[in-house]
Amino acid sequence: MILVAGSANLDFVVRAPHIPAPGETVLGSEFRTFPGGKGANQAIACARAGGAATEMLLAIGDDAFAVPIERSLQDAGVRTHVVRITDVATGTAFIVVSDDAQNAITVAPGANNALRAAHLPALSGCTHLLLQLETPIEAVTAYAWAARSRGVKVVLNAAPARALSREVLSLVDVLVVNEGELTTVAGHRGSIAEGLQRIDVPCVVVTLGERGSCARVGGEVITQDGFAVDAVDTTAAGDTFCGVFVAGLALGLPIAEALREANAAGALACTRPGAQDSIPTRAEVQAFLRIHSVKTPQ
Repeated sequence: MILVAGSANLDFVVRAPHIPAPGETVLGSEFRTFPGGKGANQAIACARAGGAATEMLLAIGDDAFAVPIERSLQDAGVRTHVVRITDVATGTAFIVVSDDAQNAITVAPGANNALRAAHLPALSGCTHLLLQLETPIEAVTAYAWAARSRGVKVVLNAAPARALSREVLSLVDVLVVNEGELTTVAGHRGSIAEGLQRIDVPCVVVTLGERGSCARVGGEVITQDGFAVDAVDTTAAGDTFCGVFVAGLALGLPIAEALREANAAGALACTRPGAQDSIPTRAEVQAFLRIHSVKTPQ
């Protein structure tokens, strides 16, 4: 079983011709709300796209914003451990999606900031703990300590990007980052290979967008090419990758195969609007892998 401990938000999404520059007003078109948040997105990806038994620890408000978030997790088969905060709103995110499928996101954490060490449920039956950085770093660190002491593998998606202490990194078995996050965590603006070598974690995975992904496992580097798709919205593509990758590990897949399935799921998520609404089923991922060719990195 995978336990995801992290954020849950309601996303307010506007489509626009391009991402506004500072001081610029852009007339948008379609407006919709979607359940989101890195933690909740990844939990749904673990269960729906990855096919793994999944639970989630989350903090939400006692408000209308919480309703679609809980429903989405339940519909995906995720068992929830809810911390209900009565005097703080559920977390929200404000997202502009451009016509070329890029996005700009501002998050108001709200109830997500209320997660504390004492909220962690029992880890019996848990093989992997998946964490992100949209909740307090003190809670993230405490959860990682608890998991390490019980022999549970700790996977950290270091997003949003921030520098991490040696203590935090010493508790992590698998670190997942994109290229920008790799630079921040490594504290080095060099090549991907240099960044991978500077981070003292047993396994470091780097997502490369349409170019795929790579991983350093001990001293070995594994690369997996991406898949060619017609992208309409890249929101939650990285979260989908994380969830499916960890699900693959929990199901006993080799690293290379887990990367390949995660690449496929992330690519599929780019072909649909929204965060959790865009996450494919495991059957869709398997069908995609059977019929789609691999995109060669540029």
